[in-house]
Amino acid sequence: MKVISAMLLVAVFWSQEWKSVLSDSIIHIGAIFDESARKDDEVFRLAVADLNLNNEILETEKITISVEFVDGNNPFQAVQEACELMNRGILALVSSIGCMSAGSLQTLADAMHIPHLFIQRSPAGTPRSACPPTSRVPGTDDYTLMVRPPVYLNEVIMQVVSEYSWQKFILFYDSDFDIRGIEDFLDRTSQQGMDVSLQKVESNINMMITSLFRTMRVEELHRYRDTLRRAVLFMSPATAKAFITEVVETNLVAFDCHWILINEEISDYDLQELVMKSIGRLTLVRQTFPMPQNTTQRCVKHNHRINTSLCDPKNPKAQQLEITNRYIYDTVLLLWHSMASLSCIRKNSKPWQGGKSMLDTVKKFGVSGLTSFLEFTDNGTNPNIFFEILGTNYGEDRGRGVSRLATWDPLHGLNGTLTDRKLENNMRGVVLRVVTVLEEPFVMVSENVLGKPKKYQGFSIDVLDALSNYLGFKYEIYVAPDHKYGSLQPDGQWNGLMGELVFKRADVGLSALTITPERESVVDFTTRYMDYSVGVLLRKAERTVDMFACLAPFDLSLWACIAGTVLLVGILVYLLNWLNPPRLPMGSVSSTTLYNSMWFVYGSFVQQGGEVPYTTLATRMMMGVWWMFALIVISSYTANLAAFLTITRIENSIQSLQDLSKQTELPYGTVLDSAVYDQVRSKAMNPFERDPMYSQMWRMINRTGGGDNNVEESKEGIRKVKYGRFGFVWDAAVLEYVANNDEDCSFYTVSSSAPDRGYGIAMQHGSPYRDIFSQRILELQQNGDMDILKLKWWPKDSPCDLYSSVQTRQRGNALDIHSFAGVFCVLAAGVVLSCLIAMVESWWSRRKGSRVPSKEDDKEIDLEHLHRRVNSLCTEDESPHKQFSTSSVDLTPLDMDALPAARQALEQISDFRNTHITTTTFIPEQIQTLSRSLSAKAAAGFSAGFGSGGGGGGGLQDHRTGGVGPFRQRAPNGGFFRSPIKTMSSIPYQPTGPGPNFGYGNDPDRGTSI
Repeated sequence: MKVISAMLLVAVFWSQEWKSVLSDSIIHIGAIFDESARKDDEVFRLAVADLNLNNEILETEKITISVEFVDGNNPFQAVQEACELMNRGILALVSSIGCMSAGSLQTLADAMHIPHLFIQRSPAGTPRSACPPTSRVPGTDDYTLMVRPPVYLNEVIMQVVSEYSWQKFILFYDSDFDIRGIEDFLDRTSQQGMDVSLQKVESNINMMITSLFRTMRVEELHRYRDTLRRAVLFMSPATAKAFITEVVETNLVAFDCHWILINEEISDYDLQELVMKSIGRLTLVRQTFPMPQNTTQRCVKHNHRINTSLCDPKNPKAQQLEITNRYIYDTVLLLWHSMASLSCIRKNSKPWQGGKSMLDTVKKFGVSGLTSFLEFTDNGTNPNIFFEILGTNYGEDRGRGVSRLATWDPLHGLNGTLTDRKLENNMRGVVLRVVTVLEEPFVMVSENVLGKPKKYQGFSIDVLDALSNYLGFKYEIYVAPDHKYGSLQPDGQWNGLMGELVFKRADVGLSALTITPERESVVDFTTRYMDYSVGVLLRKAERTVDMFACLAPFDLSLWACIAGTVLLVGILVYLLNWLNPPRLPMGSVSSTTLYNSMWFVYGSFVQQGGEVPYTTLATRMMMGVWWMFALIVISSYTANLAAFLTITRIENSIQSLQDLSKQTELPYGTVLDSAVYDQVRSKAMNPFERDPMYSQMWRMINRTGGGDNNVEESKEGIRKVKYGRFGFVWDAAVLEYVANNDEDCSFYTVSSSAPDRGYGIAMQHGSPYRDIFSQRILELQQNGDMDILKLKWWPKDSPCDLYSSVQTRQRGNALDIHSFAGVFCVLAAGVVLSCLIAMVESWWSRRKGSRVPSKEDDKEIDLEHLHRRVNSLCTEDESPHKQFSTSSVDLTPLDMDALPAARQALEQISDFRNTHITTTTFIPEQIQTLSRSLSAKAAAGFSAGFGSGGGGGGGLQDHRTGGVGPFRQRAPNGGFFRSPIKTMSSIPYQPTGPGPNFGYGNDPDRGTSI
């Protein structure tokens, strides 16, 4: 202050040397402008020129001006130039500079009694701050008039923030703004409990944003983005445009942000550029000047006319006017009208004695001009100021409309409502950018035509369409660049779909996206629209082609036991019959050899009966037990055969996640770094949430660091299940859809019983659409629309069985050739083996017959002769029946020479060794009345016949039969004679006519039994 006082004394000394101005230039006005405000000088000179052309008020006097430019931050220079102007005899001083230089000029004006009309100018177009009060000598008059109204920015911004109900926001100010100007605002917000952050915007905005990304951690950056959703900007329009452009390009803000820019100096041109560069919602507060709509009324004010280039709003020059330009023009008008009312305006004293009169005159007058109406109160301030509050709606549309929301003035306050309009059910005009990941059946490409946008379909797309139809918004969808859901990388950044949301490149994330704590820390989720659980996709066991499927009901050991039992029982039956020979009925062709016993036991086992009659009690007891055993075995085999031919059992099949975790033969895995991968890892590694099942699963999934059993995407895992031995652990809903739509129905799924998470729609952190989306999703679930959408993609009448571990069909499986291939093979083998045996037997018989001459060549019986012999015996009987008919006697003679093969076969069923012929005679019941006489005659006659033809019957009887018994007697060749009368007799052969004598009686080994 001492320096300023010394300068004032120098100025007073210099003022003694000033000279009078020319008589025709009695109105001399000085002006001091900031050297950066050349436009102020232009408007000032234009105003003077316009008034000098008007002779209605000042007919002979003209206005002369003296203009000096100074550094706005150099008060010494301002005082020096002001003293120079006062030496020139100025009657008033007009200044358009900053507060620092204005204080010095105010002291000088008070000392020299020169009216000083001060127009406050903020540096570089930043918002004004109230000038600090100037210390003055008590009792002296204030010769400085504040042309621009006081700063009301604190009151206006407080009103706006309160109307929007903001409780947390950040306040940005540029480097040229004096932060002391908003101290009152900060105090009031603190008193009301608002959370306000301050940040200075440096001149190099790009470097400032880059440093934020470099120094902040991911969590801090997310919190910073959340803070940026609500912001107040105290900065010049140029700085605001640069700052908004930078934060939008770096994705620090998105369409859901709401920023308020407050500055009196915002032109229409600046307004349009700010709207074009910003996204989200933008509110602007600027000073306005009420003007008549009529152009004529705008330019003609009482008895003076305003320059048309300045009063016409359509004129480009008028559109570029700054507020200080307007006040300078109106200041010149006010001085012109005030000086016209003075009686003596010449300045001839120092200080000027007429300065007080002129000051009072200026205070009393008012003028209508470019600032509406300029006047002063008693304290020298301009009370007339109006603010308008403009705003845009939410959205990303460039050049969207700007509307006036409200106005504000010191007398009436806020005129209008600024309530932050809730979206409610109206999102029309909003275009959302949706990022997705292709995942059946949530999101799939339905149409991909070259040159046209892809069309998508799926369950999640249906949900989004339902929300869009109800709320009215539109969306643009694209696939995440890396086709991943996203996970936190080692460098702290998110990739995939999550990264698109975190970095504000997308508004909504939609797919089979599960809600996890990690994801919810960086983005917002709606309420779940579908439950989520972990499942595993497995391949069903295929029906294998087994040629011997008919043997499947019993295992190999049981079949071996059954075969051994058949052999054992056959041997036992043979031994029982050998110990106690059975009585074979007459006419039986069976014998009790070991071969026949085995054959009988096998035939009864396969339920085909037997040929050998067993009459002893021990044998029947054995066979009864054997038949019961065979019945149980065959019934069990028959009952199980059908099941084994139509279905394939799987031992140790996987029917739950527990079964999957306990086995190690089948490898399984999931998508690397996915939500399922993180869930299994967290439940396996977290000591507070450790689950033994998930611990075992994690050991398999993380084998060799997770590289062996895990895949990059879900489609790769599904392919591994279909074409290899692999289990794919993934979202149960996705796996069920895949199993439902598989053409071969070759998959089945196993999932956890209780869902612990859900699928949700992801949005940017702090998105205003989360609540309305969640509300609409709940409505869809409540009215059943969500269930209808689910049935479209997960129908109940699925053609495939999702929970069966084997391949089944809707109808019963028909048995095919593969099921009985083994049976046919056994039959074919039996046929081939039989043919081979027949060939061997034939070969063996021929070989034996050629090497050893048969002793049985002469064993030929003339059956016709035998019949005549028997009939002749019957003729001698006295009974009414005179003869045996040929049909009454059944003789089975075999020609051993003609049938060598049959002779060998008959040897197997002979009663005695070395016997090749068995002849059996059946005597009908109707001739039993002849049996006794026939027996007696036959005994006498046959004995005689054999005796005469064979060289004596006595020798023969002693040799073979030892006499004729009552029941059974051996024939000469070892055979038996069986008859209904239980008698047996040897019948010698006698020729009935001439012929060769064969001499059968001479050989005791030759004969025939009847």
